[in-house]
Amino acid sequence: MKLKKGDNVIVITGKDKGKKGKIVSVLVEKNRVVVEGVNMMKKHQKPRKSGEKGQVISIPTAMHASNVMILDPKSGKPTKIGKKKVGEKMVRIAKKSGQEI
Repeated sequence: MKLKKGDNVIVITGKDKGKKGKIVSVLVEKNRVVVEGVNMMKKHQKPRKSGEKGQVISIPTAMHASNVMILDPKSGKPTKIGKKKVGEKMVRIAKKSGQEI
């Protein structure tokens, strides 16, 4: 998978189309990513201690990696990812601008 934790991405399909966010976690075996503030789900939480109230919290859930594209660091538009050898290391680059991600 070419996406990594901490990458800035934009959602390209689904109910949250157009929203931008940072990847919180990557589930490689399921080909899914969790993006902060996107694909939110409400969860009812019971009170933990006596006297405390129960609450409804919103948590981001995983979405398929094909539904997001990485943002170009130069222009801020969606781009594909390529690889380039710099010295001894392979680095990820944005296809649109050629800048290192």
